[in-house]
Amino acid sequence: MFEIIDLSQEIFSGMPVFPGLPEVKISVHASHEQWDGITDSDIISPAVNRLELGEHTGTHVDALNHMAREHRGRSIDTMPLTMFYTEGICLNLSHKGRRDLIEPDDLERALAVANLEIKPGDTVLLYTDHYRRAFGTDDWHNGPGISIDAARWLGQQKITAFGVETASPGVRHVSNKQVHHICGELGFTHYENMINLHQLIGRGRFRFIGLPLKIRGGTGSPVRAIAVFEG
Repeated sequence: MFEIIDLSQEIFSGMPVFPGLPEVKISVHASHEQWDGITDSDIISPAVNRLELGEHTGTHVDALNHMAREHRGRSIDTMPLTMFYTEGICLNLSHKGRRDLIEPDDLERALAVANLEIKPGDTVLLYTDHYRRAFGTDDWHNGPGISIDAARWLGQQKITAFGVETASPGVRHVSNKQVHHICGELGFTHYENMINLHQLIGRGRFRFIGLPLKIRGGTGSPVRAIAVFEG
């Protein structure tokens, strides 16, 4: 037996996106009524929807070519699938508030409290409760994020990726750009806009899966991220 925890946001028209990125629009491209020649129905049932969205919509993973110009050949379709199918842990950083930086000592304390260790190849998820506190509010883009030192510390642990509930891994206009650059430099990535991380706290290690779409030349991709507990 196993249990699956869904870690992914819904994708819907008008959903919050990172400032400056494409808005999400979902519309009916073709209906069953159109295909069946029905012209007097008050109901339109979609047969095919049209999706307009950016690669960095909702719960998504960044490709290494997103991090900086020097990584432009390392698109999402070139990254090995083993990067998106890993062991995972989740650390409780819910004491961090609006625009707080998460530092290496915060991560070390959270590991000690949880009695966990980071293994090479892990995906490390960071629970701040920012999704439940702020999604859809004016504070959504003012969440906590990792510092430059924390990004480098995580990379030195040889992780594959880390994941956050916020729309950016660092604090906007403070550490976010540098965090991206460090990920590219050290060859690991991150997931943004995750949900339900509170359901992982205190439960130890799990299987993490966050497979991206195979977008040729893509700088990232929406994912259906999940945590799987076995036994």
